[in-house]
Amino acid sequence: MTSHGRPDPGLRLAIAVCLVLVAIVTWAICGKAEAAPARATVKVAPASALYRHRVEQAASRAWGVNASSARLAAQLHQESAFRADARSPVGAQGIAQFMPSTARWIATIYPTDLAGFDPWNPQQAILAAALYDRWLFDRVAEYSQGRMSSCSRWAFTFRAYNGGEKALNRERALAYTSGADANDWRAVEPYRARAEWAHRENTGYPKRILLTLEPAYLAAGWTGVATCP
Repeated sequence: MTSHGRPDPGLRLAIAVCLVLVAIVTWAICGKAEAAPARATVKVAPASALYRHRVEQAASRAWGVNASSARLAAQLHQESAFRADARSPVGAQGIAQFMPSTARWIATIYPTDLAGFDPWNPQQAILAAALYDRWLFDRVAEYSQGRMSSCSRWAFTFRAYNGGEKALNRERALAYTSGADANDWRAVEPYRARAEWAHRENTGYPKRILLTLEPAYLAAGWTGVATCP
């Protein structure tokens, strides 16, 4: 204090500097918090432990020794949370949510592996899902717009599993004729050739599997690498 009771100018300057520093630190912390993307955290389905060996077997049968059990597990989590008795409002059945007509059809495509296929049998349904994924993956056509990434090919595979190839192919064709990259799953996403609710569900399906659930299963020690790093 000065002799007249007023704060010393040096003290006032020190206080002002401290306030500025506090403001800068607060801004930096809050700014970083706002800039950081929100990440959904999920846990693997408790029931997945019951079927882990079968998932590994099925993935290897469809894809070979370097197959990703984490990716298949993520898909089964999205379909049913590994509930063998799951039934959807539209009639999809079992752990892999096969429609009865699709279950009958896939058994004719893989008559040796899926003889007598029952979608309510989780051991059979897990293998059927892996084989169906492989069948769809191999049918994803590449447009002459450059190479398609593995991430996009898998996203298209899962969209076909969820909502059928025909609607997906129409939407990719719409993207192509509009000048968008039909080989890129993100570029195709805005194009719709089905009901809005169905399109929203279908485009969200691979996102949750590849960006949220697969990382959770990888973190839990399931085999594989991130499909969409």
